Amino acid sequence: MLQIELVWEYISTLLLIGTERYYQLFDSVVKRMFKYGVVRMHDLLRDVQYWEKFYLCGRLQKPVHIVVDNLDISNINSDNLRAALSASLLLLPSEFTEADLYAKVCSLSYMGDVRMLFAEDKNKVKKIVTGQFDLFHTMYKPFLEEYEAKKFLKLSSTVNDQIQVSQDCDLSVSCSLVSALPPSIRSQMCMKQGGDMKSSQTGRIINDTKIRSREGDANCLQRILRRKVMVSSARQAISGLLAVGGVNATRYVANKVNKAWKSWR
Repeated sequence: MLQIELVWEYISTLLLIGTERYYQLFDSVVKRMFKYGVVRMHDLLRDVQYWEKFYLCGRLQKPVHIVVDNLDISNINSDNLRAALSASLLLLPSEFTEADLYAKVCSLSYMGDVRMLFAEDKNKVKKIVTGQFDLFHTMYKPFLEEYEAKKFLKLSSTVNDQIQVSQDCDLSVSCSLVSALPPSIRSQMCMKQGGDMKSSQTGRIINDTKIRSREGDANCLQRILRRKVMVSSARQAISGLLAVGGVNATRYVANKVNKAWKSWR
């Protein structure tokens, strides 16, 4: 019994810390296969709070089961979820369904992913949302209600109980959505769009992102995220394959390519 408890303690630790620095694609524990990774908590927190590499934060924007949470990751992740919702709203039209919203949230971490070009199911995002729709709803319901209270959007039910979303696309709302993004993302948007640097009341220099058009703002955000995901996914793909060795790497890639090929047929 002690041995089983230690094994599950080992697994729960891996589930908590996510994946970044070290990959193990094939591991058999308690007669089950797991894909796991090891990352420093400092790196996890930085990515969740600042979207530094947009890898771990992207995983936590989707439903996950945290077994052990000694650092209150769930609470820290709330800003990440609000930012993901804000980014998705900027990229969506004035009217869409709740399923469209979660698909956009899910797709943020796949934009620019090099593996999506040849080794991923083209329906991956749709399958994730369909299979975990209720979990997405539970995760993002508080933030949808928050934005509805602020008049950023309006929620209404349809005949099939799907929530229809109508959002205000005014520039003032766009500015509020941008302000909910991590500081590093706002800083990059500021530089790309010619924003101003100004002093806050505390004397610190902050970026003042100029919103000239919602469409331009959305395109700028999309380019930034796409590049982050591209670099991060390429790094993780290479490190993952090197970690497992030639035979397992070949088996893993073959499985992924086979699934991708079937999805395109």
